[in-house]
Amino acid sequence: MALSPRDTTKRRAQRTRTRLKALSNGRPRLSVFRSSKNIYAQIIDDAQGVTLAHASSLEGDQKGSDKEAAARVGKLVAERALEKGVKDVVFDRGGFIYHGRVKALADAAREAGLNF
Repeated sequence: MALSPRDTTKRRAQRTRTRLKALSNGRPRLSVFRSSKNIYAQIIDDAQGVTLAHASSLEGDQKGSDKEAAARVGKLVAERALEKGVKDVVFDRGGFIYHGRVKALADAAREAGLNF
């Protein structure tokens, strides 16, 4: 039986996450979730099972679902991570392709000082 599009996306996200665990070498992961209206980013330490920093487009006055909002979220999560002493991370885009808002978030996080 063929998988539904939702099941395919879940399977792709799990496959990506499993691959990242093998390549992470103990680095925390920058996990991105994109909905139709907002974008969310977390820096997660999988060894301890804690979230070190987070940001979303719901914060602040300027809400939105465009590339500029994603860039603000990327910059904000990078600043919060650097305050906690986290500089090197692994980028976990889940099942989302590296394009548009996901790419804008990643580029802004890199410019703000995160290495991945």
